Amino acid sequence: MIAKIFPFILWLRGYRLSDLRIDFLAGITVALVLIPQSMAYAQLAGLPAYYGLYAAFLPPMIAALFGSSRQLATGPVAVVSLMTSASLAPLATTGSAAFIAYAILLAFMVGLFQFGLGLLRLGLVVNFLSHPVVNGFTNAAAIIIASSQLSKMFGVTVDSAEHHYETIVRVVVAASHYIHWPTLAMGLLAFVIMYGLRRISPKIPNVLVAVVVTTVLSWAIGFQQNLEAPLGAIEDQEARRLVTAFNQAVNAVPALAEQRTEAYQAMEAAAKKHDPLAELDARHQVEAIAMQMERLKEEAHIHREALRDIAFRGVAGAEGWLRFYRKDQVPPEAKPDGRIWHLRVGNSPLKPEGLRMMGGGAVIGDIPKGLPAFALPQLEPNVLLRLLPFAAIISLLGFMEAISIAKAMAAKTGQRLDPNQELIGQGLANMVGALGQSYPTSGSFSRSAVNLQAGAVTGLASVFTSLAVVIVLLFFTPLLYHLPQSVLAAIIMMAVVGLLNVAGFVHAWHAQWYDGLISIITFLCTLGFAPHLDRGIMVGVVLSLSVFLYKSMRPKVVTLARADDESLRCADVHGLKECRYLALVRFDGPLFFANASYLEDKITERMQNGKDLKHIVIVSNGINDIDASGEEALSLLIDRVRAAGIDVSLSGVNEAVLRVLLRTHLLQKIGEDHIFPTMEKAIATNYDRTHREGAEEVCPLVRVCRLAEG
Repeated sequence: MIAKIFPFILWLRGYRLSDLRIDFLAGITVALVLIPQSMAYAQLAGLPAYYGLYAAFLPPMIAALFGSSRQLATGPVAVVSLMTSASLAPLATTGSAAFIAYAILLAFMVGLFQFGLGLLRLGLVVNFLSHPVVNGFTNAAAIIIASSQLSKMFGVTVDSAEHHYETIVRVVVAASHYIHWPTLAMGLLAFVIMYGLRRISPKIPNVLVAVVVTTVLSWAIGFQQNLEAPLGAIEDQEARRLVTAFNQAVNAVPALAEQRTEAYQAMEAAAKKHDPLAELDARHQVEAIAMQMERLKEEAHIHREALRDIAFRGVAGAEGWLRFYRKDQVPPEAKPDGRIWHLRVGNSPLKPEGLRMMGGGAVIGDIPKGLPAFALPQLEPNVLLRLLPFAAIISLLGFMEAISIAKAMAAKTGQRLDPNQELIGQGLANMVGALGQSYPTSGSFSRSAVNLQAGAVTGLASVFTSLAVVIVLLFFTPLLYHLPQSVLAAIIMMAVVGLLNVAGFVHAWHAQWYDGLISIITFLCTLGFAPHLDRGIMVGVVLSLSVFLYKSMRPKVVTLARADDESLRCADVHGLKECRYLALVRFDGPLFFANASYLEDKITERMQNGKDLKHIVIVSNGINDIDASGEEALSLLIDRVRAAGIDVSLSGVNEAVLRVLLRTHLLQKIGEDHIFPTMEKAIATNYDRTHREGAEEVCPLVRVCRLAEG
């Protein structure tokens, strides 16, 4: 019982000092990959890079201590990071304080959902996400993740559009006007280092080497060049006008937001007082204010894009600061500083006394030193309801990723896995992680593979991984200041290559054409609906359930005949003749309310087509369950068939179905002498009686009789 609550106790059985050394080395090896990856994935989730370190602090250790897999490496992963960003984007501005708070709350909700499923032993709910759906979603997510990093690779900034593909078009358009070549060079250098080391020596932590080399290079060449300048330093009237217009549009939004809140409250008050006229007026006011806000946001977007597109040249002024001219309007006598400068414009108003000018590449910047503050996430009922469906999807998707990785490793190590215990471990990792300002996490395939290759014996390796992250947070965060953003983008793009699995579509199609089609539709819908990724998954789940329901309502009902291997097989599939007097009809599926009438229709169809038919044997090997509707339909069917002068029997009835027949007394109606253990027994018993005075020279139930070709 204690081992159920604290599964890590089982690690101690036969644990040796040599195992401790191996676990320590494996844990440090995984940490060398985790630290740079976690910062990259945090930015993919729309969070500051250091929140990736917070997510790499507690979750790996907690998941290992309370999960069932000894080699699974938990932490930030690409797909869950992308889902986090997509889930929170409608609620708050990416990277804002509210966005960060919601991300932490989402982690807690995901953990609570997973923990609850584990306690209730409901790990099987993950089956609602079928393999074709997950394959289609994962391939689409890989493309979305990789393409979302293009702006950082090119060193351009654009506003996010309603759809992801529209955002990518904006990035391409911006890059066609301007590319910051040092930024692109840093990213490409990281690609070369990671790919080259992976091919030359896979044991070397290629991600860490890429981070170290590019960070040192960034520091040495002064990659980042930012400064603040007053509005008066901008020697361009149009740029000044755009700054003023942008500030006016942005500053007007908060006041309108307050007015909308007041109008919404008035609408709710009118509804409580049952005053429809006042409620209608308040609703109209809410909608009018919302339209004004949208117009202002669109104006701000236009001004922001225009400001970002302006390229400046810096010229030393007499006042001691640079004066900025449009790139093509620099006075002939002036000597530019050799850099291209851009105005950094976000969602906040620009300070006229201190405009942020960028003349270099973007870097990670300051990372708070020390461990995160521990606190319970703020539980806001309205936000909880909005996040609930996303939490459920991320919970199932994250667990499916984790358990599939754990199963793949267990196949190599021979370890026995408990999916429900793994759910508990993942749930606790997310809940405890949220207390330490983590966003949702899951099992990582790449880091788990590293852990396994390093020879990790127990989950203690993940404990050492967490301790390594603690040391980095306490002592080494200043060293990461000069890490280029494009390098993090390169790390993400390299990592998601492994998510692409085109063969998965082909395999699903070969298995069943409709599975392949579901996988393709899920892929296309996920791409089309992005950044609303939940819609793509829901389309896939609905299609999978629809196919399941259709197959349950219309199971295969086939007539059997003797085949070449002397077994009884489907006559239509194998091109065999059917016996005119004795029909063996196999029903492949449970007999329940949704398909009970279907069996009756198929039996009736065979009775109408078989004028000489004397006996029908319902082969029940495939009927694994029967409900009240199915039992009633079977009873009526037996009455109808016998009323038509045709006898009916059952063969291969399993114990569960037989118990239902006994309890409802249907067994007495059918007759115990009409229940046969096997098809062969049913044929042997009824053959002479049905073929007496028959005209068949050779019975298709006894010998192979093929239909004439052509």
